Amino acid sequence: MQDVLAREAIRELVLRYCRAIDRRDFESLAQLYAENSVDDHGALFSGTGAEYVAWVPSILERMLVTSHQVFNHLIAVDGKYAEGEVYIQAYHLTRDSRGALVKIIGGGRYLDKYSCQNGQWLFQHRKIVADYELRLDAEETVDELMRGTNVGGFREADPSHGFFRLI
Repeated sequence: MQDVLAREAIRELVLRYCRAIDRRDFESLAQLYAENSVDDHGALFSGTGAEYVAWVPSILERMLVTSHQVFNHLIAVDGKYAEGEVYIQAYHLTRDSRGALVKIIGGGRYLDKYSCQNGQWLFQHRKIVADYELRLDAEETVDELMRGTNVGGFREADPSHGFFRLI
């Protein structure tokens, strides 16, 4: 039963990471990394978890929208240590050097090592593996299906801010 509870806590850790990145909630993001953790985002960044949290706003400030989704998540638990392979797809809306809107959709995997400290599962080592990337031109339009719908934002500007009591 302990392994089942650990797996569920680790899945929630990964979901909280996606939410923190997409909502630009860097305070929450910082709480997901263990002390002396490592984050390896390849050529973009490699360093400690704390350094990653300090660095990531600089890359995200160029993004108008991001949306990280996780899919298959294989987890193996051994006491207070666990490993996981998480399949991901990340959508980014940004502008190219000419100012034109561009959609960048990347797919890959997070190779994770987790540790349980004081009853909380945290990232100990996170390494990204890129499997594909698509770049598509984008238009500034609002589809009829989305018109009038709440629009996502960052931090307090997001409709989820103040909506939830438990999250």
